[in-house]
Amino acid sequence: MKKQMILAAFAAMLATPALSQEAKVDPLQAEVLLRFAFSQAPADWAKRIAQDETMKVCSAARNAPSTAEAEKIMATAKATIKYPEDGKLMGDWKKGEAIAQSGYGMRFSDYPPRRPNGGNCYACHQMTQAEVSYGTVGPSLREYGKIRKFAEADVKAVYEKIYNAHASFPCSLMPRFGSNGVLSIDQIKDLVALVMSPDSPVNK
Repeated sequence: MKKQMILAAFAAMLATPALSQEAKVDPLQAEVLLRFAFSQAPADWAKRIAQDETMKVCSAARNAPSTAEAEKIMATAKATIKYPEDGKLMGDWKKGEAIAQSGYGMRFSDYPPRRPNGGNCYACHQMTQAEVSYGTVGPSLREYGKIRKFAEADVKAVYEKIYNAHASFPCSLMPRFGSNGVLSIDQIKDLVALVMSPDSPVNK
């Protein structure tokens, strides 16, 4: 019976016009398929298919929340941000570059974890002129710090953006690396250095 429900849900979703911006997907069908996809996952992965309040709002609003919803999302996200105890927001850009290029972590093949997660930043951003292949979901970060004259306010903004992107852009497609425990504070500091250090290849 369960298998028949899954097949029926899958067939119904396939019948939905994939390219239509007005296409409606039955939430129940999507839930059935999602849970089936994770049915063989370790028990502690269950929380990864449960939306928090922010994601519920973003899904319902199709990533275009109302002004009131957006303000609430940003305030909630801002409250999750933890800053380094030493007060320094930048680490080692060389370590940051290694983190940015690493796609390791959070996949079935990476469980149980054998090394720290990566940020996989190049999947969404162009970081340097030398990069041959990069994603375009996010904006180019070439000369990001240089353009902003390496200002302290922008260093803090980059740290916060990496820690929880919703603090500055509600329903951002960027992962919430810090608040979701994907990257450590030290790793985030290293990524901030990659983006904002004058010596980083990003700013050459």
